Amino acid sequence: MDNKELTLKTLQDMGLKYEIIEHEIVHTIEDMEAAGITQKCDVCKNFFLRDAKGKRHFVVTLPKDKQINIQDIAKQIGSTRLSFGSDERLSTHLKLVAGQVGPLSVINNPEKTVEYVFDKDLKDAKNLGIHPNDNSATLVMDFDEILKVVKKDGHKVFYIKA
Repeated sequence: MDNKELTLKTLQDMGLKYEIIEHEIVHTIEDMEAAGITQKCDVCKNFFLRDAKGKRHFVVTLPKDKQINIQDIAKQIGSTRLSFGSDERLSTHLKLVAGQVGPLSVINNPEKTVEYVFDKDLKDAKNLGIHPNDNSATLVMDFDEILKVVKKDGHKVFYIKA
């Protein structure tokens, strides 16, 4: 079962609501805008980060129009200096490649080696666009449904102000 199939099965098994938008592979917010996805939902951008010693890993999810300030995020979550995680770390911890990261990557991390960070502005959001661990589709979900998946297995969650 591939990443997308496993993600959709997990959502169905949990009885969660979502809409799926199939599209060509996208890598950036600009690609999503060009494909018309941003007209159908509020797209999120996601980052895979690691701490200075490589012991803690994070998926950070922000509204598409916010900028990432990793020094500020480190302070807000009580971490050492943060940097972007390598493709190797991404594959090891989430079984994904660049462009596929999002909050539903939690499904690929039963070991709980990754922590999840959300911008506070997402808390009550509806119709968020996130990848189903595959960047050839976008799922449209409410934040509370996404959070159910992230918290299902006890992963650590932080809220920040980006």
